[in-house]
Amino acid sequence: MLFVGDDWAEDHHDVEIVDQAGQRLARRRLDEGAAGLAALHALIADHLDPDAESDQVLVGIETDRGPWVQALLAAGYVVYAVNPLQAAR
Repeated sequence: MLFVGDDWAEDHHDVEIVDQAGQRLARRRLDEGAAGLAALHALIADHLDPDAESDQVLVGIETDRGPWVQALLAAGYVVYAVNPLQAAR
């Protein structure tokens, strides 16, 4: 299982991937758009067990809508919208 944190901004996404033990596997800044999304899928594929299903990827992101979120859902990842103000409290 992989956990992906996605700090969303208008023109980029800061992502971090950690494993079940909480060990950081990757951290990247990815551009908004198809190229950035392709880079995220490749990054996940580099760290996900080849026998694992896509629902073993849990993504926390600051929004519940938009093309990026729709692409994550279409890939079969489990997506959680996280309100950053709530997390700060």
